[in-house]
Amino acid sequence: MNAMIAPAPSARYRIAHTTLYRYSTPVAICHNQLRMLPRAWNGVQIHSSEVDISPTPTWRAAHTDYYQNKVLTFAIESLHTELKVSVVSDVTVNASPDLSAHPTEWKTVQQAQACPVDDVTLAASEYRYESPMVIVSAPLADYARPSFDKFPRFMDALTDLTKRIHADFRYDTRATNVTTKADEAFQLRAGVCQDFAHVQIGCLRSLGFAARYVSGYLRTIPKEGEEKLVGADESHAWLSVYGGPELGWVDCDPTNACLVYTDHIPICIGRDYRDVSPMRGVAIGGGRTSLSVSVDVSTVES
Repeated sequence: MNAMIAPAPSARYRIAHTTLYRYSTPVAICHNQLRMLPRAWNGVQIHSSEVDISPTPTWRAAHTDYYQNKVLTFAIESLHTELKVSVVSDVTVNASPDLSAHPTEWKTVQQAQACPVDDVTLAASEYRYESPMVIVSAPLADYARPSFDKFPRFMDALTDLTKRIHADFRYDTRATNVTTKADEAFQLRAGVCQDFAHVQIGCLRSLGFAARYVSGYLRTIPKEGEEKLVGADESHAWLSVYGGPELGWVDCDPTNACLVYTDHIPICIGRDYRDVSPMRGVAIGGGRTSLSVSVDVSTVES
């Protein structure tokens, strides 16, 4: 986890995300998909977004997936020992309304999602169910329930659960990997932002609420006395829960025990990490592979 500064009403960012694969023997053919391009939603305004791929792809094509994420698919059909993908985006994030004191009660939200009567709630209901990396279970429901027993208001209960996960789980980059599922991270009580988000999504779904995974970036500052290192930032993950027609989708970050404002830069949404993996694909050849990732999030004067 990194230090955060107080969120602003709006903030403009330059995001540079570079992925470099090195291979011990040449790759003959590779096909890949990227989900690193920002989308204009949830208060995000896109000024520019550019992708540079080396070697130059044989072909590339863009499309929008089921969750309305921007996807770039490309293939390289010539021998190569390195693959470098750089994505540079310029975006403005505008603050959502402060809903922390909203009076809507969680029982109202829960009942409405159990039997949707409007199109928006019906569309959100697909996020109430299990997904490949997030199960619905009694242990997850039992863990989440005290927050909802304690607070009748939805936002109060959600905030309490977010803070409890932050307090009860250890941030440990060695405890899990990208294939770790929510129930495994829950048993470990440890993991990274992906795991914290998966656990809270599982908790909410296990109580009947619609919750989805959000990938993106987080504005950070170095510790006092330290200089910010270019490229030392990281991708981040949090979650979004549907609070009914009055609240809409509310984003929260259990890794940092907070609701989401302009410090968070959303990129993709899905049921869990598998739907939003930044880069995935297949290759013929390559031998041993090494991967390095550099992320830099910097503020831009508007």
